[in-house]
Amino acid sequence: MSHLNRRDWLKVAAVAPAALVAFPRTVFAAPSADDVKAVVDKALKFFKTAQKENGSFGTPRSGEPGLTALVVSALVKNGVSAEDPTIAKGLKYLESKIQKDGGVYDQGLSNYMTSLAIMTFKEANAGGKYDKVIESAAKYVKSLQFAEGLTEKDANFGGAGYDKPGGRARPDMSNTHFMVEALLASGVSKDDPSIKRALVYVSRSQNLASDEFNNLPFAKKAGEADKGGFVYNLSDADNPKSPKLTAEGGLRSEGGMTYAGLKSFLYAGVGKDDKRVQAAVNWVRQHYTVTENPGQKDSGLYYYYHTFAKAMDALGEDEFADAKGTKHDWRQELFDELKKRQKENGSWANSNGAFLENLPELATAFAVLSISYCKKK
Repeated sequence: MSHLNRRDWLKVAAVAPAALVAFPRTVFAAPSADDVKAVVDKALKFFKTAQKENGSFGTPRSGEPGLTALVVSALVKNGVSAEDPTIAKGLKYLESKIQKDGGVYDQGLSNYMTSLAIMTFKEANAGGKYDKVIESAAKYVKSLQFAEGLTEKDANFGGAGYDKPGGRARPDMSNTHFMVEALLASGVSKDDPSIKRALVYVSRSQNLASDEFNNLPFAKKAGEADKGGFVYNLSDADNPKSPKLTAEGGLRSEGGMTYAGLKSFLYAGVGKDDKRVQAAVNWVRQHYTVTENPGQKDSGLYYYYHTFAKAMDALGEDEFADAKGTKHDWRQELFDELKKRQKENGSWANSNGAFLENLPELATAFAVLSISYCKKK
């Protein structure tokens, strides 16, 4: 049976209910281009009112270059022209933040900001305009990776963290997945040492005990609900007061980090038959949802949406079956949930202020970026 759009399916259902009972079938169809455009156009109107005169978005505390990069990238990925005044002003602002060392940042958070800037310049790189900028930024990001002077036995090896004045902060799964995505977007080979090193850290962030990939104690203590998922910060295992510790003494798997880890594996060329990928997908099947961030509820929800969208898109299963065998049109379900949450002025905001998602510019950037993956390919 050929795929029908939802409107045509309802017409069929109205005239042939008996046939539907005899031969039930779920029809999978991504949101229409018109539906997506209507939601994105509302968001664009919001961004036009929220953009500062210098082209940036947000506040210094929210990390203006990083947030501006997110906004611009999200809009361009949804078809907004680089000639649009909002995009042009945003790109000009990012250009003003290019540093002599190749990074794109203000003060601190330079891995996060530069990684996002790389992806944004890549999206707007018509005619190779930003080739040299991207190349220099990639070299800078590589310099921030925990590698020099370390061996693979060090838990930090291969990771990336929030750069800070006077030194580097400990690595975490969030900064590392942004680094991996940015380096690959810049043209770095999947076989590049920086990617191979990053995969060591990504593998150690998974609740999957393995002599080959993760022999850290917390992975051996993972409960059934956490096996295969990913954690944010390995050092939480050594902090007895960490809220991330589980009753078993392990670390709780989180939705946003699990999709980030799965995405990193797939983007870096790890095969779907790899036991790490299979374990991550199994965790996703057990915790599939578009209404909350598993393991954190509404905390970091919009961040979760964007890693969910990227990982599911990379996995390539339009009809995704959860652990109960229920098939989900994840593109449509994600779009419907985001559309429902969009405010009248075109923005989104999280009532849970964790990770600054109560800032409309940030939540809206993640929402619009997520929507770019909802379109059928």
